[in-house]
Formats: sequence, structure tokens, C-alpha cells
Amino acid sequence: MTTTWRHLPAPAREIAVAATEAVAAARARDREAYDEAVDRLAGADRSGLVLGAVVRLLLEETHPDGLDGDDVRQVLETCVRGAASWQSDIDPHVVLVLLAGALGVYDPDDDATPPDPAALARHAPLLLADLLAGTGRPLDGWLTAAFAEIRRTELHD
Repeated sequence: MTTTWRHLPAPAREIAVAATEAVAAARARDREAYDEAVDRLAGADRSGLVLGAVVRLLLEETHPDGLDGDDVRQVLETCVRGAASWQSDIDPHVVLVLLAGALGVYDPDDDATPPDPAALARHAPLLLADLLAGTGRPLDGWLTAAFAEIRRTELHD
């Protein structure tokens, strides 16, 4: 891609920077850096929209023939098991909500205990780091694609 997210307004750049730092910290298993980046993500307006778009794009890339229940279960298990060694409070339900939300099949009204935005922000970089490991590509390109997709959607609504 020839453009990046770096030209976007400050709030969007803050989401991208915090997400990039959180994913890098997740890969390095650096709890302090992770907590700091996740706190910024949780406080950034619309970070969930951006992170959800990146998750969806990554799922589409890593599962070009679509996902079935077994694929979702495998993604969920791989993410939770991989993160559990350094993030003992990882909640499989929150990761499942992230997956379902990215796929457009989650309705918070049907969930007796919907996760709060801070929990989603805390778990999303763990899922992103896990999904990115399968692509061998950096997060930057995915963020650029997600911002472009969000922009297109907003222009057409």
C-alpha cells in the first residue's frame, strides 16, 4: 500500500500507535509496556472499531475459504493458550466476543455479561499478535487497510 495511517488525524494516529505498541509488547511478553499501551487504547474513542476491523481483515486473510466453528475454536484456543503464560487473567469469553464482533455475529443484547470496552482493549492486542504470527506481515499494513475501510464505510453511510 502506498499510503499509511500516519497522515490521519491525531485521534486515529493515537489508536494506531497504541495498538502497534500493545502488539509489540504482546509479542515480547512485556507486561509493563503492554499495560501502558492497553490503557491508552482503552481511553481512545473508537479504538474498538479499528481493532475489530483489523481482526476481521486478518481472519479473512488467514482463512480465505471462510471460517467454520472449528476454525473459530482453534483461533480462540491458540490465542488463549499462547497468552495465558504471561497474561493469567486472559478471559476466553472476551476473546470470543472479539472474534464474533469482528465477524459481525455478536449482539451485546444477547450476552448476559458483555465485556466492557477496557476488557476488549486489553484482549484485542493479544488476539492481533496471535493472528499476525500467521501472516508474517507487520501490523502497519493492516491498520492502514482498516482505516481505509472504515473511511469508505463512513462515506457511504
